[in-house]
Amino acid sequence: MSNGSKRLFLFGGMGLAIAAVGLFAYFGTEIRANEPRASKAPALVPVSIAMVRQQAMPFRVTAIGNVDAFNTVSVKARVDGQIVEVNFKEGQEVARGSVLFRIDPRPYEAALRQAEAANARDVAARDQAQAQEHRYKDLLEKNFVSKDAYAQFRTNAETASAVADGSKAAVDNAKLNLEYCTIRSPIDGYTGKIQIQIGNLVKATDTTPLVVVNQVHPIYVTFAVPEQQLSLIRSSSNAGSLAVEVNFPNQAKSATGKLSFIDNSVDPTTGTIKLRGVFANTDNSLWPGQFVNVGVKLYDQGDAVVIPSQAIQNGPDGEFVFVVKSDMTVEVRKIKSDRSDGENTIVASGLSGGEQVVTRGQLKLIAGARVKPES
Repeated sequence: MSNGSKRLFLFGGMGLAIAAVGLFAYFGTEIRANEPRASKAPALVPVSIAMVRQQAMPFRVTAIGNVDAFNTVSVKARVDGQIVEVNFKEGQEVARGSVLFRIDPRPYEAALRQAEAANARDVAARDQAQAQEHRYKDLLEKNFVSKDAYAQFRTNAETASAVADGSKAAVDNAKLNLEYCTIRSPIDGYTGKIQIQIGNLVKATDTTPLVVVNQVHPIYVTFAVPEQQLSLIRSSSNAGSLAVEVNFPNQAKSATGKLSFIDNSVDPTTGTIKLRGVFANTDNSLWPGQFVNVGVKLYDQGDAVVIPSQAIQNGPDGEFVFVVKSDMTVEVRKIKSDRSDGENTIVASGLSGGEQVVTRGQLKLIAGARVKPES
């Protein structure tokens, strides 16, 4: 065989081999493409779930309340003079009768001495006139003087007695003015800012108080509720005293008191009725001017359907929850909530006790999704 024939034969064999490999690759790919693929199971969605509880729940009327001092006194001067002493610090707790201010007493001490001297003079004149009246009365009985003469001495005695009584009243008034120089706290409470400092002159006619004292033991919380709830509140209060509970925004602590006042008229501009609760406030957790969340317990609702409020979602058709079924898939369930109580919501319809609802992870869920409960 010639060299040319050998090369032709070699190239021809290589071409057949390449063609065979190509056909094998093609038909192998077609075979794999026609094989059925294994289906991939949907991923489990991690969620938090909670049991739907059926239990007794209190029925509460809720509102935003404002804390008011049980008693507020604007302390003012009752006599004119210069302040020479301030015996407390701003914001200090003071007891009833404790000395707050002293006004320079010297002018009033002098006025008292002057009034006492005038009263002593008038008392002496009264005693002299009464003695003369007694002597002339004896002479009248013996017919030594006329009735007109005796009448004059009796008039003098009565006039002197009246003058002595007047000067005695002046002494009492001077003592009272001297007592007013010492300004005492009329109630137990906490002082505010001192409005007029030591060394200043004050007058009894001044409109600016020296200081304001607020009594906080006990203390009031005032709030308003819609007039539609008035009849229920009144009927519940007639059955017994109602408990009032206050909670502080962004705080876990609370305080409990009693309903003490229902206003005698509805505010026509707002359609609300004003209520007031009284609290012992022994720990000073309530302070005048503070805003708090108020709840008045009216009665206990038996067999209420309760779920955590965070389980409720809002959609175009209203409120709904994701209910976890026995096969760990979820269904969308429309509900109707009645009211909220703290972190819980009482459901009026759509759920029953013993069911499970999703409380966290709802954004990843659709109807029929499989879930994996997590703590």
